[in-house]
Amino acid sequence: MKKNKSRVLVAMSGGVDSSVAAILLHEQGYDVVGITMRLFDNPFKNSNVLNKTCCSLDDVNDARKTCSVIGARHYYTNMVDDFKNKVMNKFVNEYQKGRTPHPCLSCNHSLKFDSLFNKADELGAEYIATGHHAKITEKDGKFNVEKALDNNKDQSYVLFTLNQEKLKRLLFPVGNYSKEDIRNIAKKYNLSHAEKPDSQDICFIPNGNYREFLKNKIKPIKGFIYNEDGEKLKEHSGFIISLLVKEKV
Repeated sequence: MKKNKSRVLVAMSGGVDSSVAAILLHEQGYDVVGITMRLFDNPFKNSNVLNKTCCSLDDVNDARKTCSVIGARHYYTNMVDDFKNKVMNKFVNEYQKGRTPHPCLSCNHSLKFDSLFNKADELGAEYIATGHHAKITEKDGKFNVEKALDNNKDQSYVLFTLNQEKLKRLLFPVGNYSKEDIRNIAKKYNLSHAEKPDSQDICFIPNGNYREFLKNKIKPIKGFIYNEDGEKLKEHSGFIISLLVKEKV
């Protein structure tokens, strides 16, 4: 295989998408270096829940095994405190203000990519790659984020905050592949996690129980619901919780 002199740092969650991203870049001759970020302490023990999230020991091992298969170095970094301060706390604060947050945007914008680029510079990597389903195109010196080939898996919408300086160094290798093709590539390399389910919901609330998560962070203050004419309709259990469920009045 002809060796590409460019080094690329690949963010690897332990999922099949980021694993195949590393494999594809290896096949293209890049000097691949993998990195797995521990974002939070995973309290879930149920395997059905763990399959919907990241940051478990199994995920780290899956990423490390993939790097071993392609002969790439693998790094592991603990970002639990930063993730809590910049993503999880913001998630709670936004609900307190009556707004619905998007923690994936907060993570990409305030934490993940800045950390990746800092590590890339430290390791002498020219590029950053992730397993996002998206594409980057370049026209007249301007880089744009576009939808992935697989519309059902497209993630381009969570990348809109990336500036030109970052986009010109970013690679999204799986953006030109269907999910079926990605799994087939993983099987070709005998990856044990080739059929691992896609992560769902918010990574730090994989069971989807937003109400329970917020109740453990915020003490709801009861009050009353009024209509536009000022007529009292009913008591609510706390406006934060009421935001999450449509209460019948």
